[in-house]
Amino acid sequence: MPQIRVITKETVWEYTNGKRNSAFVYIRYKTYKELKKNIKQHLIDNLETTVSVYRHRRGEWGEWFEHWILKRGEPTILSQGWM
Repeated sequence: MPQIRVITKETVWEYTNGKRNSAFVYIRYKTYKELKKNIKQHLIDNLETTVSVYRHRRGEWGEWFEHWILKRGEPTILSQGWM
């Protein structure tokens, strides 16, 4: 299952008030296609310039990562590779 790591105003508030162990939150999606549909909104809501996507690829070992940014208003992969 692909997942995305973001930090938002709400998660920072919950972290500083002791309701979370971390300001980062991982959001899981059933499919990569569904994640990509929502990535622009995650980039807009995110307090950092990049969001990180982690997923497993069929038939491959390890975990694939992608770091996304907003470039001219469009989601763009900044870097990607195996972990």
